[in-house]
Amino acid sequence: MKTLVLGLGNPILSDDSVGLRVIDQLKARFNELDVVFVQSSASGIRLLEEIIGYDRLIIIDAVQTRGGRAGKIYRIDPKDFDSARRTAPSHGLSFTGALELGKRLGLSLPQQITIFAIEAKDVSTFSEQCTPEVEKAIPVCAEMVAQELRGS
Repeated sequence: MKTLVLGLGNPILSDDSVGLRVIDQLKARFNELDVVFVQSSASGIRLLEEIIGYDRLIIIDAVQTRGGRAGKIYRIDPKDFDSARRTAPSHGLSFTGALELGKRLGLSLPQQITIFAIEAKDVSTFSEQCTPEVEKAIPVCAEMVAQELRGS
């Protein structure tokens, strides 16, 4: 099964970079030909370009939910992803809207999609560092994704 593990975020906006940082940890742990690790700042329809041709997709991204605790990790389905306040600007189509468009266009999209969302504290400060709470969540999320890849 050809798998894409996609870390989303902006590398210079503090906690928004958490998806990219989880990918950094995972790259060092896996060397399988059927698993590809990608870091991206794409959103909406631009995500379609990244995910075409894969059987399975795992996304790691930062979210902010009402009353959420910074560093908390959520394992969610794509339909729930749009209802969480993603940290990336949502210009254009939502993620599920982009998936629906891709299906209607007959694109070869992943049949299995899992999202790991990490509650962000600060997504507006220009910084190449995550806040301490989110920094602690990075290795935990990397292990959760590793277990998902191993089928545990």
